Amino acid sequence: MVEDEPRLSRVIKKGLLEDGFAVDTAFDGEEGLFLAESETYDVIILDIMLPKLDGLEVCKRLRAKKIKTPILILTAKTTLEDKVSGFDSGADDYVTKPFAFIELRSRIHALVRRSVGEATSTLTIKDLVVDSIKHAVSRSGSKISLTPKEFSILELLLRHKDEVVTRTMITEHVWDYNFEGMSNIVDVFVASLRRKVDKKSSHKLLHTIHGVGYKISETP
Repeated sequence: MVEDEPRLSRVIKKGLLEDGFAVDTAFDGEEGLFLAESETYDVIILDIMLPKLDGLEVCKRLRAKKIKTPILILTAKTTLEDKVSGFDSGADDYVTKPFAFIELRSRIHALVRRSVGEATSTLTIKDLVVDSIKHAVSRSGSKISLTPKEFSILELLLRHKDEVVTRTMITEHVWDYNFEGMSNIVDVFVASLRRKVDKKSSHKLLHTIHGVGYKISETP
């Protein structure tokens, strides 16, 4: 998120963290451009009126470098001409201030689904069902209670169903840019997730790929 108003940045970040996202923040266009070029993100939230480099220029430079991360412009600029300029710069969505957080959240989820080619918010494999908006998880009809980080890991694995997801991918997706934790933190969370998802079922879905990471699949 690139937003130069500290209070608004804190409020949005708090809401997104509660929704299970890991959030990096930048307070000027140059820092935002650096992060967007250096890291892989699900969505970039971008203000227009920023110090050092305005949001439209950030957007143009990212698209010029073939960075396809969905960009949501969040700005106080409300005219039709402003919106056209935003989309012409390469933005995928445009939300004006003031805004309702629930709408921002819904638009972010829609951008994530669109970027990975999903038509709905529901992810499934065998009898496991995950609703990424409602944060609801069930297996064989029985509800499963997950922590926000467990949910984020499961969601990531499902978005890469049948593919190996490395520990680095999980760390970058679930924790923010400044995370410095114990080296086995991913293994600890996946072990807890496995107990909740697989323990009561004879058909195991979570698989360890030794030395690499994990995958979710109907077959080992």
